[in-house]
Amino acid sequence: MTAPFPIELLAEHDRKQFTSGVAALDRYFREQVTQDVRRRATSCYVTIDAATAKVAGYYTLSAASIPLVDLGDDLAKRLPRYPSVPVARLGRLAVDEGYRGRKLGSVLLWDAALRAARSEVMVFALVVDAKDEQAEAFYRHHGFANFGSVQRQLILPLAKIPRA
Repeated sequence: MTAPFPIELLAEHDRKQFTSGVAALDRYFREQVTQDVRRRATSCYVTIDAATAKVAGYYTLSAASIPLVDLGDDLAKRLPRYPSVPVARLGRLAVDEGYRGRKLGSVLLWDAALRAARSEVMVFALVVDAKDEQAEAFYRHHGFANFGSVQRQLILPLAKIPRA
């Protein structure tokens, strides 16, 4: 699955033709992501169709923190009693419409989880704010759970993700 779609850091890839069907995700990828990367606010990873060099999907990953009290007792009980917990934030994830049905969204999601789990800077979990019900269902399918009081805010503790 991943051989024809390598995942790499965004560089000089052609972003103009990318169309996920979600205007905000497309506009961000075409117009803003390089500024955020240059400012070190996020990193962006793309999956490329090896046959055509077209960007088939992307995600952004950044450092964040969440209040310990938002985790609930079951998640917070084994953590130090600091006011906040370090996490990695999956900011955006999108797949080009031409590549739907190939499970690239799942591949990108797990690549993000593995990168967060392998990071030399320790983070407790991967968090995401799901855009809508469909996105929430996608993340829940992959083991994420709601936390805190914000609707569609989801968390995946990284303790179960292999670091190797």
